[in-house]
Amino acid sequence: MIRQKTIGRSISVKGIGLHSGQPTTLRMTPAAVGTGIVFLRNDLDRSVPIEARYDRVVDTRLCTCLGRDGVLVSTVEHLMAALYGLGVDNLMIDLDGPEIPILDGSSQGWVDHLLEAGLVQQRRARKVVVVRRPVEARIGDATARLEPSSRFRVTASIDFDHALISHQTYSFDFGATGFVEEISKARTFAFKREVDFLRSQGLAQGGSLDNAIVVDDFSILNPDGLRYRDEFVRHKILDAIGDLALSGEQVIGHLILNRSGHALNNRLVHELFSDERNFRRIAAVDPQAIQESALSIPALVPSAS
Repeated sequence: MIRQKTIGRSISVKGIGLHSGQPTTLRMTPAAVGTGIVFLRNDLDRSVPIEARYDRVVDTRLCTCLGRDGVLVSTVEHLMAALYGLGVDNLMIDLDGPEIPILDGSSQGWVDHLLEAGLVQQRRARKVVVVRRPVEARIGDATARLEPSSRFRVTASIDFDHALISHQTYSFDFGATGFVEEISKARTFAFKREVDFLRSQGLAQGGSLDNAIVVDDFSILNPDGLRYRDEFVRHKILDAIGDLALSGEQVIGHLILNRSGHALNNRLVHELFSDERNFRRIAAVDPQAIQESALSIPALVPSAS
C-alpha cells in the first residue's frame, strides 16, 4: 500500500516574494489524513482556508495564484512541485503575506526544508488518478497533453528566439530521487528587457540574480551560469509538476508539453476532470487493482523511519 504522507514537525521559512518584494514568513504544519494541502493567510482579520486545488486558481499571468472569497496566495508552483515530488499529501501552510517566498527561484530550497522536517507515512492509502484516454489543451501554438501510461512521465519542449536558449527538449520519468536531482534545482528565468518592464509596472520587485536566471541579448547574467545545460526546459517541467499537483492526487500518465505555461497547465487539469471517462481514481491499497487497470504506480519516496 502506498500511504499518504505529511511532515514530521512544523517548520518556518522566511523569504521575499518574487513579484511583491515583500518579506514573508511561511509555516508548514503536519496535517491529518485526507486534509490535502491548505493555505491560510494569518495577516488578515478573517480566516479563509484556501485549498491547493486546480479550481482555486484565479490568475496565471505571471505565476499560479490561488484565491477564495477575495483572499489570494500567489506563486505557489515551486512549493507545490516540491510537495508533489516528495509525495507530501497533507499539510497546513500559513503565511503572513500574499506571496510564497521565491527562495532561489527553484524547488530545491523547499525540498531541503521538507526533508529537514521529515516525511511521515500516515495510516490511509493515497489516491491516484490514472489517465484512461488522451486529453489535450491548447492556447495558440502551445499545447499540453496527458496520455495513458504505466507511470508518470513528462516530456517538455520549448522554443525561444534566442541563441542561448533556442529549442530544448527534456524527458523525465517521475520519482522522488529523479525529481530532486534532475528537476528541483532548475530556476525560473527571464529576459532582462522583460524584467525591466515588469519593474516599471511595479512587478518583479523581489527578483534578482539570486533567485532567477536573467538573460540579456548576448549572455546569461548570473555569475555562476547555469546549473544544467538545459535548465530552461527543466524549469518548465518543474512549473508543470507544480500546476499538476493542484489536481490534489498523484497522476499516472504521460504529460507532454510544448511551449506550455501556467494558464495552459491549469486548463489541461480542468480538461482531465471535465469528463469521468478521462480518468479512473484508485485508492492505492491493493496492487492487484492497479494491475487490473494495466497500469502500475511508481514508488515515490523511501518509507520514513
